[in-house]
Amino acid sequence: MTFRFVDTHCHFDFPPFTGHEAQSIQQAADAGVQAIIVPAIEAAHFDRVLDLAGTHTALYAALGLHPIVIEKHLDAHIEVLEDKMRSESKKLVAIGEIGLDLYRDDPQFERQQTILDAQLKLARHHNLPVILHSRRTHDKLAMHLKRHDLPRTGVVHGFAGSLQQAQRFIELGYKIGVGGTITYPRASKTRDVMTQLPLSSLLLETDAPDMPLNGFQGEPNRPEQAARVFATLCELRDEPADVIADALLRNTHDLFGITL
Repeated sequence: MTFRFVDTHCHFDFPPFTGHEAQSIQQAADAGVQAIIVPAIEAAHFDRVLDLAGTHTALYAALGLHPIVIEKHLDAHIEVLEDKMRSESKKLVAIGEIGLDLYRDDPQFERQQTILDAQLKLARHHNLPVILHSRRTHDKLAMHLKRHDLPRTGVVHGFAGSLQQAQRFIELGYKIGVGGTITYPRASKTRDVMTQLPLSSLLLETDAPDMPLNGFQGEPNRPEQAARVFATLCELRDEPADVIADALLRNTHDLFGITL
């Protein structure tokens, strides 16, 4: 049986996809991945991501200011982001990748929170969901999300926190991104969490070209690997594969409005 997937998180505006877009989209489609959401990480990439989504039917855009490159974000970039929101492109489906990160040295955390709050306000104003990055910040991020109370919520991508943290996000109305981490047997905590969450809260993603799957370490990750993430999720959960596939598509449509 052939299933259809959406990779809800792929940085398709980076190598190895640059200059090989059509071929990469076809490779993904051959594995059942028929749509890909491309989140920008800084203002300099906004037009590139919008152009990709405008050129290729399978690609959808998200625009945001990522905390990992906090030093690149100017206050004026919030205005640039808002200006892009006004374009009302039907291929612009979210604000992202945005969030919080305490992994790097000198995280400028106060600045991160200021930039996050400004983007959450934009999401509320433009009625768009958000694609969220969180490393070592799940509890702090949940506080920000509760305070802003977005009408269309979003997804906490690449989740690797505790069951209680995942349940907190779900209680706030957010989805949980399931990626290549679950393909590693040693990631027992994350694998266990993904078996216990309601199927209605899960989305499929790769974070390509980052987060290579088990067995593919040292290689750039690719959107077609979403099919392998799905296969692992089916091994971990009790529901039949077709039920899981249908739920993932329905969740993606409900959050981002993408229909295959």
